[in-house]
Amino acid sequence: MASSTASLPAVARSMILSCRSPLRQKSPIAPFLYPLQQQQVRGAKNNAQAKKKDKPKKKDRARQYQYKDLKNVTQFSLCDAMRYLRAFEVGRDRQVAKYEVHIRLKTKKDGPVIRNMVRFPHAVTESRICVICPPGSKHEKEAKEAGAVLVGEQEVFDQVKNGVIDFDRCICHTDSFDAMNKAGMGRYLGPRGLMPSVKMGTVVDDVGNKVQMLRGGTVYRERDGVIRMPIGQLGFSPDQLRDNLRTTIEQIKKDAAQLSDRITKEIYEVVLSSTNGPGFSLNGDFKSENSPDPEALTGL
Repeated sequence: MASSTASLPAVARSMILSCRSPLRQKSPIAPFLYPLQQQQVRGAKNNAQAKKKDKPKKKDRARQYQYKDLKNVTQFSLCDAMRYLRAFEVGRDRQVAKYEVHIRLKTKKDGPVIRNMVRFPHAVTESRICVICPPGSKHEKEAKEAGAVLVGEQEVFDQVKNGVIDFDRCICHTDSFDAMNKAGMGRYLGPRGLMPSVKMGTVVDDVGNKVQMLRGGTVYRERDGVIRMPIGQLGFSPDQLRDNLRTTIEQIKKDAAQLSDRITKEIYEVVLSSTNGPGFSLNGDFKSENSPDPEALTGL
């Protein structure tokens, strides 16, 4: 009787025989498929290498902020912007809602930022000032006469450590600077942005004048190429808001001029908004032909 494999086709016999061979034990792939498999693997490696070579390198992130063409933006006069913002604030708490300004700068993403304090001709808020100075000194008396709500050294440290921080600004006399650091006030005041520092100009010798300046002033800082700050109460007249806006722009221009000659910053756009209202790009005019009477935009 003939072998069981004799009646099978030649291809089938070769596959059965290959299963019995030691080579089959090493690899599950049939011998006649080896060349094809090797070609596919080699081809895949070559294609992967070619893709890596052809893949372009990542471009460096743009160092300049993107700016839209203001010619294609609808802009408003100051009175027109105030008119619409007052309409958005109808029914809101007038003691909380305020006019806000957003000043966009033409600047690079890296480099120094502008930060300072501006004192408005018409005060927006009355800040509560804390003064850290030696108790019983003339500086303590000057600070209290200037309107500081909390004055002293250990008294201030104890209240802050107990979580009682009832002030909006904090300044320190140079004689109390070491005592403030030893008390670890940075742990409590730093996260709130209240820690006095020489760089920010809140460690001073003349605490009386500094208190008077801070009570009616506003601290601002450039973030992502924009300076934002409250600029007026909703009851302000257009003239009052214009005065505050002019003072702000002049101060920011001075800050930009004091930077290094290699760094240029200039005002690109001024946007007026409110606490609950949208932003209106200003065109620099006080009012237009269709603007309402400025007196109608005054008061709550």
